[in-house]
Amino acid sequence: MKSKSPSDSRTIMTTIVLTNETNTCNNMFGGDLLALMDRACAIAAQRHAEARVVTASVNHVSFSLPIPLGSTVEVIAKVSRAFGSSMEIFADIWVENPLNQTKIKSNEGIYTFVALDENMKPQKVPELIPETEEEIFRYKGAKQRRELSLLLSGRLKPSEAYELKKLLKKF
Repeated sequence: MKSKSPSDSRTIMTTIVLTNETNTCNNMFGGDLLALMDRACAIAAQRHAEARVVTASVNHVSFSLPIPLGSTVEVIAKVSRAFGSSMEIFADIWVENPLNQTKIKSNEGIYTFVALDENMKPQKVPELIPETEEEIFRYKGAKQRRELSLLLSGRLKPSEAYELKKLLKKF
């Protein structure tokens, strides 16, 4: 199985925020943004795995800035690390004001997907080789994020959280 880079999975989805996607403050519903991120991350995961994928978890989402009605929203998703049959995918959300052409990062999310074979069983995915500084940073942090997620879900014993122990020793 040939290793891949995050750029091999890069997915960009662009949309405009319409009235039926807004809350009472005229900002995009969080649930609509989550669905858009999930789709972009699913495509990125499929590109990396070259297989059918399913969402295993939404590990983190930051709603840092509201996304106003009429804004252009761009979701950029890339695989940040591969673990056996699962993949961590980062989604960066950019918002563009179409009137003044300003573009800012508004939110981000981290999803985990699992690749499935034809029998709907987990299948191995290619190794990921990060290239840019940001990709390397996210790649290195993925082990800690994975351990934390497994620990919180009860699928990992605290005594087995080696990466988290290393992190906590720094403090």
